Amino acid sequence: MFALSSGIPPAAIGVVRVSGPQAGEVLRQLTGRLPEARRAVLAELKDMSGAALDRAIILWFPGPATATGEDLAELHLHGGRAVVAAVETALGALPGLRPAVAGEFTRRAFLNGRIDLAEAEGLADLLAAETESQRVQALGMASGHVSRAVEAWQEELLTLMAGAEAELNFADEDDVEVGDAVAQRLIAGMGALAIDLGEWLARPAAEVISEGLSVVIAGPPNAGKSTLINALAQRELAIVSPVAGTTRDVIETPLALDGIAMRFSDTAGLRGEGADAIEVIGIDRARAAVDAADILLWLGPPKDAPEHRRCILVAAQADRWRGDAAAEAASARCDVTLSATTGEGMQNLHRHIVEMARTLLPREGEASLRQRQRAALAEARDWLAVEVGSREAGDLILLAERLRLASGVLDRITGRAGVEDMLDTLFGRFCIGK
Repeated sequence: MFALSSGIPPAAIGVVRVSGPQAGEVLRQLTGRLPEARRAVLAELKDMSGAALDRAIILWFPGPATATGEDLAELHLHGGRAVVAAVETALGALPGLRPAVAGEFTRRAFLNGRIDLAEAEGLADLLAAETESQRVQALGMASGHVSRAVEAWQEELLTLMAGAEAELNFADEDDVEVGDAVAQRLIAGMGALAIDLGEWLARPAAEVISEGLSVVIAGPPNAGKSTLINALAQRELAIVSPVAGTTRDVIETPLALDGIAMRFSDTAGLRGEGADAIEVIGIDRARAAVDAADILLWLGPPKDAPEHRRCILVAAQADRWRGDAAAEAASARCDVTLSATTGEGMQNLHRHIVEMARTLLPREGEASLRQRQRAALAEARDWLAVEVGSREAGDLILLAERLRLASGVLDRITGRAGVEDMLDTLFGRFCIGK
């Protein structure tokens, strides 16, 4: 198979990758020779008729120590559209060679054991990363942070399973520990491992980083919500009007603050009376958005703020109420005083949002898990949780079965078992050249 693995032409260089048992023969057909392994060589490429295609850098990587685990060839071409198209046409004319499908290079790397499933998921996230926090998180997963943790857990499980197996099958041997001490040791080891898994589950989910934190702007009508989201987005995203009820739906825009992906939402003004039927629907959606928000920006009287774990009280429209004693007193109870129109306080609001957002993200160097991985880890933890004094706690056969089941669930994280049903979905996220 072959594909363009660099950016869409035109570009300075176009890298075409060929993977499979015919990769070496492809180089011979195009250049008349097979270069020394892992050494860049300048060569003239020619098609089957002998017509020149390009002067390019070629590289030869014999398997299995390659990105895909197979023989691999790379053609570093001049990156013009015509050059790349001509080379792809020539490759398509060679017998036994076909264009790759989306994600096929990475899928072959997985199937050939060059990467595991968690690393493949991290690579997919890395390709889609748009912010610094997304890049750091995805790079950690692609580099094997989660995989190494799973490997360590599996080693602990193997040690525990070996102890159970020794008691069940070799209790008559002099050097094998027997009796209640074995079960107690197993339960203690399973409990310690369950605690470790629980600590990983307590970390923020990876989706918080990849999909962005939800920041909802809410408050009564004419509180300055639409003006604020326009100022944050630096464009006219929402209609600003003194007429109450102008905003009737949730208006969302993605933004990145200090490298953190966020989704800011402007909502309908919350009021109990005077709203027509359409506005009532918008108010219901606004309340639902407030409930689901990771961070709430409340632009109303502090006493009316909804119950929310992460709420920033904002005294907005400062340019309008300066000098009003009552308004000045109310603003003193808020976290931020600002005017989105003049820019006053915007930097302070920015700081408050970022500081609160960082409490929702993994700490530096700390890996987090995707929903699929979290579900598997939670199931493994449940298999390891045995109540002391229960009937199971004294039955080595049941304890050994729990250990076996926990190990099988952990294998799903790295793709060693039970993942065929989701491989197509995962690798379909990649571009053709990956």
